[in-house]
Amino acid sequence: MTDYYSTYDLKHVINASGKMTILGVSKVPEAAIEAQQFGDTHFFEMKDLTDKTGAFIAKKLGTEGALVVNSASAGIAEAVAGIIGQGSKYHAYHPFSPRYTKREIILPKGQNVDYGTPEEVMIELGGGQVVEAGYANMCTPEHVEMMITENTAAIFYVKSHHAVQKSMLTIEEALAVAHKHELPLILDAAAEEDLKKYVDMGVDVVLFSGAKAIEGPASGLVFGKEPYISWTKLQGLGIGRAMKIGKENILGFTTALMHYLDNGPESGEAMKVRLHPFVAALNDVPHLNVKEVQDAAGRPIFRAAVTVEASSPKDAKQVTAELKAGDPAIYTREYRANEGIIEFDIRAVDQAEMDLIVNRLKEILA
Repeated sequence: MTDYYSTYDLKHVINASGKMTILGVSKVPEAAIEAQQFGDTHFFEMKDLTDKTGAFIAKKLGTEGALVVNSASAGIAEAVAGIIGQGSKYHAYHPFSPRYTKREIILPKGQNVDYGTPEEVMIELGGGQVVEAGYANMCTPEHVEMMITENTAAIFYVKSHHAVQKSMLTIEEALAVAHKHELPLILDAAAEEDLKKYVDMGVDVVLFSGAKAIEGPASGLVFGKEPYISWTKLQGLGIGRAMKIGKENILGFTTALMHYLDNGPESGEAMKVRLHPFVAALNDVPHLNVKEVQDAAGRPIFRAAVTVEASSPKDAKQVTAELKAGDPAIYTREYRANEGIIEFDIRAVDQAEMDLIVNRLKEILA
């Protein structure tokens, strides 16, 4: 087998950061790779493939419609455009026409986050006009409701560790406000794990990354109620053309999704079992104070939170920079490095890599 690290002079990477786009997101299961190979070597009527895989997924999830797209970000833009155009082919061809004035998308201010690009960039790409509700540290149902006008097209909610968690209205509360005013709720749940939960809640449009929790190839999933999914699909005639997904990734994602629904992600308890000896080993490294923490957004994901003590010869930012500078490059969760805290996500890390991380930290902090 070709060693592409050598062919292109690339670094090896240990991904202790999580399902991150900058690192290629996930390792794809063998069944999905086989499905991709089948797609690569066969032809299909693409509309038929799109429609029938969507119908197959919708049935599995117990929802009205589903559409495989090339990323969750594409799903945001296409779903927003679909809701603004409401099935109009004219709109698909002229998405920014002044004929369409109902473009306002209400988004809690603390959820207008940058996940690699700002949420508002994808909303605006779909022709939406972002209207922020509430404040950076608080958003209530009343804050959302007071922003609704005759030009409101939808309410948008971001379920993510990137978003503000405290004093934030729940998905159920946002959904109640949306439905009270006969508006759809769009939920960006790109990195979440439980797809069926949002179907049961009655969320109108749900967006998932295909490559994060589901561990599929580069892809995304839009699912939920009709006519919103059909309106989203129509965007393939317009802006969606620049976001189209190939046959191999449609098949690869659909197979990965079935594998995920059958097997699920690694359980929190199993993660803890693997994490405990890693935490103990990290605590033996000079200048580190380490404990187990749960994901900030409440997902059953457990990580090692490493506090670099004030006595350390190097601060947390210097440590993460040196971890990344090596080969293999070791990537961590750096969101709190300015507070002296580094997190290690072990979902894609095996025992040999954990040992290497510990040894590298000992070298850096010797």
